[in-house]
Amino acid sequence: MKVFISADIEGVAGVVHREHTARDGREHDRARVLMTEEVNSCIEGALSWGATEVVVNDSHGTMRNLIPEAMHPEAEYITGSPKMLAMMEGISSEFDAAIFLGYHSRMGNPGILNHTFHGGVIRNIRINHQDMGEIALNAGIAGVFGVPVVLVTGCQYAAKEALDFIPEIETAVVKHTINRQTAKNLSPQKARCLIKEKTIASLSCLPKIQSVSVQGPFLVEITYLHPGLADAAEILPIVERVNSTTHRFETDDFIIAFRYIRSLIAIAGGIN
Repeated sequence: MKVFISADIEGVAGVVHREHTARDGREHDRARVLMTEEVNSCIEGALSWGATEVVVNDSHGTMRNLIPEAMHPEAEYITGSPKMLAMMEGISSEFDAAIFLGYHSRMGNPGILNHTFHGGVIRNIRINHQDMGEIALNAGIAGVFGVPVVLVTGCQYAAKEALDFIPEIETAVVKHTINRQTAKNLSPQKARCLIKEKTIASLSCLPKIQSVSVQGPFLVEITYLHPGLADAAEILPIVERVNSTTHRFETDDFIIAFRYIRSLIAIAGGIN
């Protein structure tokens, strides 16, 4: 039994502000501790259920957030960037289950610190006319490899977004969003206990949870926050300009679609 964990930070209990999430934030190091301990609780749950191998991908920002000396000794972790599959780097068909820890809702939906990959660039991403945030896109990548996403942790809106996309999924709500930068949080200790319990429960239900089926062709539409960002990203010749803030392109391969999405965001973000 092999378990893959993609770990973000915005959905971690106690994290509510840019000072927690930004590399230069005054409270970033505290948030890193909270993130690492929630990851460790997830690892403990997986191991107690019977996992023989756990791999964690650091999936937030610079992707250098997990504290090495505080990591659970029985897990391996992937850190640093850039990564070809970004938040899903390391996923493969060898894994039996994937878990999204500390995730958040997409831009356009309510939720603590909500955004889609780059809050200063992206307004929306649609694939085949369906709005998709990080939960859906990353579950789609796992689906390419036949790996089901069994658990998402975060606020109540991240949980709803996950359930809308994968009805059988388990969720661990460790905080309730009040507004985009305010939440009612479980204590770190209770959040970690809940994550461990839900990890065991989700892996116990593994036979009932199917991987996301991604069938092409894919029509991808990316809407930016303002026309200047679309102007910059238009340098990538695959895109067709739909209007002042939206590009679209088509491909038969979901992984290629994702890589184009990340490339377009990187190009647009370079001027932001």
